[in-house]
Amino acid sequence: MNIWQELEKPFLILAPMEGVTDLAFRQVISRAGRPDLFYTEFTNVSSYASEKGRHNALERLTITESDKPIIAQIWGKNPDHFSELSHALESLGFAGVDLNFGCPDKHVNKAGGGAAMIKTPELAVDCYRKVKSATNLPVSIKTRLGFTYVDEYKTWLPTLLADHPAALTVHLRTRKEMSKVAAHYELIPEILKMRAELSPETKLIINGDIKDRAAALALHAQYPEIDGFMIGRGVFANPFCFTDHVATRDELMELLNLHLDLYEEQMNLHGLPYEPLKHYYKIYINNFPGASDLRARLMETHSVAEAREVLREHSA
Repeated sequence: MNIWQELEKPFLILAPMEGVTDLAFRQVISRAGRPDLFYTEFTNVSSYASEKGRHNALERLTITESDKPIIAQIWGKNPDHFSELSHALESLGFAGVDLNFGCPDKHVNKAGGGAAMIKTPELAVDCYRKVKSATNLPVSIKTRLGFTYVDEYKTWLPTLLADHPAALTVHLRTRKEMSKVAAHYELIPEILKMRAELSPETKLIINGDIKDRAAALALHAQYPEIDGFMIGRGVFANPFCFTDHVATRDELMELLNLHLDLYEEQMNLHGLPYEPLKHYYKIYINNFPGASDLRARLMETHSVAEAREVLREHSA
């Protein structure tokens, strides 16, 4: 039994998001109501393979007991580097390894990784097979329908399913579409048919426009053959999205203060800059009188201490 076989469907996953799903934020979501499974941020296999980048790669792969079960997501284009990092993951406490064949970031794509793998299917398969032979962990894949055109899924997804990954997450958009159009739910029946015919043992996870648990359950009622659902941007609107709980303003502020504490701890340990923390403030401070003014003041701060002072003044 591996983690994918243990999860009861429909299971929920927090999507891996660069600059978002770091150690501190995962702990915040665990407090709000954790998903069935976490993923790490993306880790570059070539960074791990280099003496200069290995320390940073391992920092990104730091996990805690509250994270588990958690999947390590990795990206790159060098099959040997994929093999090297995936072999090391076994000893780090991960429940599986996921190959990122869907990231739309232009820098990642220019380097040949993420969604650019859709354009080099033979290389993608080679990377998958190298990982599969290098680890005892279950190997999964996250991807998109295509790079430029939706119809690319007709050849791309069967290529991946032919190698029987433990799980396949499909973001129902192309790289070109980003998140500018509605997810192509109309293709779910055909993708389910592909899975049933080519690799019925592969768990199928749907990603795109799923904002919370209620939305996932509604989609599962329509397509009960889907195994799991991945929530990404929905967590920005509601950090309690993996539950049915409607958060109060006080609960959101409590989560924000927890996030400040956890992030400050990481700043002290790893020398992280303060500025990235500002991207999270909109999650907690919205939809109440004075929220926009409070956010504006927080965006002018330069340290966690200054942010705490602004929050104290606001609550006085």
